[in-house]
Formats: sequence, C-alpha cells, structure tokens
Amino acid sequence: MTPRRRARVRIDGEPVGWLTEGDDGVEFRYLESWLARADAVPVSLTLPLRSEPVRSRSLHPFFENLLPEGWLLDLSTARLKIAKDDAFGLLLATCRDCIGAVEVLPDDETGEAS
Repeated sequence: MTPRRRARVRIDGEPVGWLTEGDDGVEFRYLESWLARADAVPVSLTLPLRSEPVRSRSLHPFFENLLPEGWLLDLSTARLKIAKDDAFGLLLATCRDCIGAVEVLPDDETGEAS
C-alpha cells in the first residue's frame, strides 16, 4: 500500500496503532508495543488485537461512526472546507478529541514516535 495520509490512533492518550490511507483503501494496524502490553485493549470489538493489519476499501465502520452526520456534517465540511466524501480527511480534522477514549491524530502532529 502506498500511503497518501496517515493517522496515529490513541486510547486515553496512549499510542495504539496507525490508520493509513492508500490508493487501494485504508489499513489499520496495531503497534507491536501496544500488543505486547498486558493491559492492551482493542480499539473496538470489531478491531480485535492482532498483529495483522485490517484492510478495507474505505474507512472501517468503527472509524466511520466517529464522523459527524446530518446537519453537523454539513456544518463541519463547510467550515473545514473538506469534501463530504473525504471521510479520511474529515476523520483527521474532527477526531482529535472524540467522545470516548479513542483519538485520531494526523501523522504530522507532535506526539508519539513510530
């Protein structure tokens, strides 16, 4: 997969994995350091802990469900100047501080090392 954009995924501020957008879809991969922890938990029950990446043609439904919908989607895309069909871009712009424990941060922001 040739990456176009990449995001760091954290749970309660702890780095857990990478979400990568490529020409052929989107991939989520847990960090080996997260998998090695005794207290590691999955991002979602639909994304169980495993070393193999989860690949899909678009955002995995868990990440898709973090995005705004309806009038909030309209407001967000207009204000952020992001196309409604750019789910990955919208995730990068709006999910730094999601409801719940999961955070999605653009790769170019300071934070955890790869």
